[in-house]
Amino acid sequence: MSQDSSSNDRSPTPPTPPRPAAGNRPSGGKDEQRPNSGMTLLVSFVLVALIVGMLVMSFGRKAGATVAYSFFWEQLEKGNVKEVLLHADSIEGQWKTAPLEPVVETRETSKAGEKPAEIGKPVERKKLSERFQTVLPAIEDPALIPAIRAKGVLIVSDRSDWATGANLLVSILMLLLMVAFMWMLFRRTSDPMGAGGIIGNFTRSPAKLFRNSDQQNTFADVAGMEQAKIELQEVVEFLKTPEKFLKLGAQIPKGVLLMGSPGTGKTLLARATAGEAGVPFFSINGSEFIQMFVGVGASRVRDMFATAKAAAPCILFVDEIDAVGRVRGAGVGGGHDEREQTLNQILSEMDGFQQSEAVIVLAATNRPDVLDPALLRPGRFDRHVSVERPTKPGRLGILKVHTRKVPLADDVDLERVAANTIGFSGAELKNLVNEAALQAARLDKQVVASQDFDMARDRVLMGIAREEVMNDYERKMTAYHEAGHALLAWVLPELDPVHKVTIIPRGRALGVTQLLPTEDRYSVGENRLKQQLIMSMGGRAAEKLIFDEYSAGAEGDLNQATSIARRMVSRWGMSETVGPVAFRQGEDHPFLGKEMHEARQYSEETARVIDQEMQRFLTTANSEAMRLLTEMRGKLDLLAETLLKKEMISREDMSELLGPRPAGARDVKSGD
Repeated sequence: MSQDSSSNDRSPTPPTPPRPAAGNRPSGGKDEQRPNSGMTLLVSFVLVALIVGMLVMSFGRKAGATVAYSFFWEQLEKGNVKEVLLHADSIEGQWKTAPLEPVVETRETSKAGEKPAEIGKPVERKKLSERFQTVLPAIEDPALIPAIRAKGVLIVSDRSDWATGANLLVSILMLLLMVAFMWMLFRRTSDPMGAGGIIGNFTRSPAKLFRNSDQQNTFADVAGMEQAKIELQEVVEFLKTPEKFLKLGAQIPKGVLLMGSPGTGKTLLARATAGEAGVPFFSINGSEFIQMFVGVGASRVRDMFATAKAAAPCILFVDEIDAVGRVRGAGVGGGHDEREQTLNQILSEMDGFQQSEAVIVLAATNRPDVLDPALLRPGRFDRHVSVERPTKPGRLGILKVHTRKVPLADDVDLERVAANTIGFSGAELKNLVNEAALQAARLDKQVVASQDFDMARDRVLMGIAREEVMNDYERKMTAYHEAGHALLAWVLPELDPVHKVTIIPRGRALGVTQLLPTEDRYSVGENRLKQQLIMSMGGRAAEKLIFDEYSAGAEGDLNQATSIARRMVSRWGMSETVGPVAFRQGEDHPFLGKEMHEARQYSEETARVIDQEMQRFLTTANSEAMRLLTEMRGKLDLLAETLLKKEMISREDMSELLGPRPAGARDVKSGD
């Protein structure tokens, strides 16, 4: 889509600190930060203190010649030691009379072939200084102190020790370095808007900014959401040409709420809206507002909206807004709850928007039922856009987008893939394409073939095959269990046709019967639901019929059937005994924003009637499944034996074994 160059180049930026005058700027054209004179002085002070301390400690010690410990003993025995200063590992002292240097014998070697020259030839000796120092041996000499006392040597005590002074100097240095580090940290994390230090940075909004120069998406990258794109096209036009609306007195919605199941492309749609309009895009997750400190979330909200207003026109996107926008007054935390304070600040900031300010707030959630009504009223989130799972044309468009860079084989029919992926979201279709490409890469193929898409779909729907070895009895019971499901699904006309049956363990199941929908469905009838209950009971009915016992492998079937029966009785009014009444089941947790006392709003007698009706529905379905399998015992055995031999049978194999489906049954369209 072509756009005017002026709109493409428009990239407003948030306000920056005051810049120096033009005459004070360097010639390079970029601003340079002023040298941190305070930090330089602090570092210089620490270095000077260290040097001065070392010099004081070094010159504070009295100088003297270093002599051997044995020479010191020799002079001590001669009574030539006047005083000593004892340290932990050395002795300093003063002679009575400065002695000569100790005698050092030398051994000189003569020319080659001759005997050594004179041995023990004395060298010239000089007088030592009046003071001396010697290092004590590692093993303590117990005779030292008595000998010193016996000779009447003066023992001088002194507090200052080199080791003690060194430890003190290191401690002072560490303290100064810690102060310097904290000072530097506070300086670097100061808030230019006025809140200084770490707290100022902590309360700033963590929203990420994406500009036009960044990698962006447009509506061309979004497929399968035509109605949602039409709703957002007005937002794009307002951001491009706001005067077109303002001159007629029209007010653009302040906020747009995107609602839909996970993976339907709400975030992608928000980014595409910003990319289409060519404006900055601020993105943040709702959970990033909530912190353990009360008031931080509200501060981040204020900073985020202030930054967005300074960068107008722009789009501010809050993903997973239900993390912060849930119903207030849930009985937990009260008005001092951090989440409620953050929500109150969001409501206040959205009220503070002027209609002339080109700042659009987009938000996404998959739980619109838990949002606070004050957040959804006109003047805040004025427009609600539903992002549903794509239809077949939408799935085809999404597959074309995600296969742009994937080399496809000639046998790949994306229309067939779209027809076989009913109910898939955009994220699931992207994962399907990726799994197909990974499958082809594992087999060292150069292109992705149709078989790779089939295997990827089985991997997504049924899970990866497990390498488990079942004994003959378990394997046979699993074969009859899946044959019971497949046979009933084949003969019951309201159900989708069987696509594949396998007894290869996949995911958490020992066997899988996969049904493939033939069309997009938005509603379901009572007959179909009852037949689905019968099919769900087919596995355990086949086990009882053949082995005269039930296995624990039917747990998933019972859970699914019980959930369907409860909804039929308590929500959809399909029970003549209970009547056309919907009863709340209390499935929502109170911490999601619902009142605790709303868990159940009917009597114990009504609950008992609901349970009885559910039990009747399930018992009737089980009896009907047992009756049908008993009548078709031969076909059941045939299916089970084929499964034991081949481990997996397809829809074509089912047609050969059982014949065509009954008249009026839902069949696969020619597109498959």
